[in-house]
Amino acid sequence: MQHIYMPEKISLMEKLKILSAAAKYDVACTSSGTSRKNTGKGMGNCTEAGICHSFSADGRCISLLKILFTNECIYDCKYCLNRISNDVPRASFTPQEICDLVLEFYKRNYIEGLFLSSGILYTPNYTMELIYQTLYKLRYEYSFHGYIHVKAIPGADQEIIEKTGFLADRMSVNLELPTAEGLKALAPNKNRGKILKPMRLVQNRMLENKSELAIYRHAPRFVPAGQSTQMIVGATPETDYQIINVAESLYQKFELKRVFYSAFVRVNEDKLLPVLPGGPPLLREHRLYQADWLLRFYGFQAGELLSEEKPNFNVLLDPKCDWALRHLEQFPVEINRADYYTILRVPGIGPRSAQRIVRARRMGRVGFDDLKRMGVVLKRALYFITCNGHTLYPIKIEEDYITRNLLAVKEKLPPGAGGQTTYRQLSLFDDCQALYSVGNKA
Repeated sequence: MQHIYMPEKISLMEKLKILSAAAKYDVACTSSGTSRKNTGKGMGNCTEAGICHSFSADGRCISLLKILFTNECIYDCKYCLNRISNDVPRASFTPQEICDLVLEFYKRNYIEGLFLSSGILYTPNYTMELIYQTLYKLRYEYSFHGYIHVKAIPGADQEIIEKTGFLADRMSVNLELPTAEGLKALAPNKNRGKILKPMRLVQNRMLENKSELAIYRHAPRFVPAGQSTQMIVGATPETDYQIINVAESLYQKFELKRVFYSAFVRVNEDKLLPVLPGGPPLLREHRLYQADWLLRFYGFQAGELLSEEKPNFNVLLDPKCDWALRHLEQFPVEINRADYYTILRVPGIGPRSAQRIVRARRMGRVGFDDLKRMGVVLKRALYFITCNGHTLYPIKIEEDYITRNLLAVKEKLPPGAGGQTTYRQLSLFDDCQALYSVGNKA
């Protein structure tokens, strides 16, 4: 029998406060990576430059408008604030309410798109149908062409996920925890098979859609910005080596656009959850993001960065510097002769600066002054390179010597991962009066 959806009669502003706060642990700090053209008859557009970003009060980068459809949930995941056993304020939007919020926020230039996730209301199918209705209304009734990132609900039927994928720019399925064992311990209602099934569905449908677009240029596009996933870091005892291997496998087998890492925040009291005297492992999350970047853009493999003998990242040095110090036999690199991929492995040199070096060499020899103008971070790179056979100044290619000098240059860490934060991040509710007018109007 079909459930009749009757959301509780509370104000839209109250719902917005509850459901935006409930969404803050879903990571979505990313540009759209897609172009959705405006026909000239609607509002909004989605360009490759990305969508508007802000920061939540705890320092996490979020994409506005970032909300849950509902924080009602039939599951009892130990780590989740919205689990069924928690006594927290509950709320649910209607599809129309989300449309009103998106349009009113967009008109005020607060947002460029929508990030929509959800707890499980009644059943996965029922919840996914409500999400589909919301996107359908935005796209076809209100001609909204902005960026939409939506969560696919594991356990929902293939048909409803597919229909939603033709309306979204990006779709994600949360892996939740790195291993099946961790999932079994902390999320007994979920299993790896149910999570990977919609991930495979999205991948296969994206491939089919590419073939369709090659024949029919104006065919509807399915999840054009790709799919992503999220793993919680620190809730279960997996090592960095295990986590980065899982990420590498997901990139290879499911062609994911991004894997997001979320430092575990102990929001529930449960004997199965770890105690974190130092707070959320933000520095560990930071190192995993740095390593993830090396996998995606620098040609590294997980097995090069860590091993069973060295299963966790160095807390003092970023993964690239740490790798270079363990492979000093490959340095120094002669900038004027080395190939692109060798240059790319030098600490302080990124893809853009490596490309500039290769192009500049066609016109003449490259020196240290040239490297600085190209964006190379010389305070790191100078220990690992030569220009025309010479180092910037006399140095020793020794691990202890280079390590001491690298540690003398303080690394810029994210807020909360080291040092004191001396500024306040922007919150969704900073401009309360403007938002209150939205709530009243909607």
